[in-house]
Amino acid sequence: MSAIKPDDGYITYIINPKSGASSGEKLPGWRFEQYLSRRGYEVRANITRSLEHACELATDAASDPNCAMVVVVGGDGTVREVAHGLENSSKTLLIVPGGTENLLANELGLDSSLPMLTRTFDAGFVKTFDLGKANGRCFTSIAGFGFDGEVVRRVSENRTGHINYFDYFWPLWRTFWWYRFDPIKVEVDGQEIFDGPGLVFVGNISRYAIGLNILENANYSDGLLDVCIYKCASQTHLVKHSVMTVLKHHAFCPDVIYKQGRQIRVTSENPDLPTEIDGDPGPAVPVQIEIIPKAVNLMVPEGAKPIGIRAHIFRAIR
Repeated sequence: MSAIKPDDGYITYIINPKSGASSGEKLPGWRFEQYLSRRGYEVRANITRSLEHACELATDAASDPNCAMVVVVGGDGTVREVAHGLENSSKTLLIVPGGTENLLANELGLDSSLPMLTRTFDAGFVKTFDLGKANGRCFTSIAGFGFDGEVVRRVSENRTGHINYFDYFWPLWRTFWWYRFDPIKVEVDGQEIFDGPGLVFVGNISRYAIGLNILENANYSDGLLDVCIYKCASQTHLVKHSVMTVLKHHAFCPDVIYKQGRQIRVTSENPDLPTEIDGDPGPAVPVQIEIIPKAVNLMVPEGAKPIGIRAHIFRAIR
């Protein structure tokens, strides 16, 4: 049986109907909501009007002693805002992935199938989860600086509703050919470790887009942020880094820096250096990043492993 019982209180259900490629009629999570209701749980469903509204709903749930737990249905942006609203509360959060990439859910080994969700809920296995904070903005997964920040910026500018993997193709293609690699300076716990052209990733989970194992040593409960820096000044060098990352050999390359720390500062001579957090446009540089240990209680599949590249590709073409 689940650690949460019907008489423990109601379950707050926070749903973003605009996440990912789903239409409102096909949004994942509805069958799980019906499952909870049949089991005797009171479910209070809330449709988000914005990401800020998702955070407000979670904040209200966190402060209500009659709320037993929170379920969020949405992509990484929605999950981020709900986690922010629950920061340092005792409430448990269960994620129903409904976005395009679902970075955090993939790291936890979660998918939106009813058997997976019911098995996870019934087991009631909970782990504490660290949050990152970049210039005061929370993130759950990865902050990126440079090339991927530009891709996210282009996708965000062209987005009018639901998106899928194919919506990333042209932004990625154009960015590849037109991007110029600006110098970036990175400090970890007060020590400068890099100053030059490149790509920078700071995060709390091991896998990035399509399951790339960029931050291979990241552990979302260890109180540390992982930093991976690719020294890169050209498209040719970028291709080489991409191949080595797919092969999981990038961390051993002499032109890659891999560190861990609690305080990370990223600056650039270019004040318009593109940045992203959890797949959304990020704050302007300079960016000060810190870790908030054990900020959220996450209900996760016991013994589950992160979803890799092959599983991502299979999902994308289904």
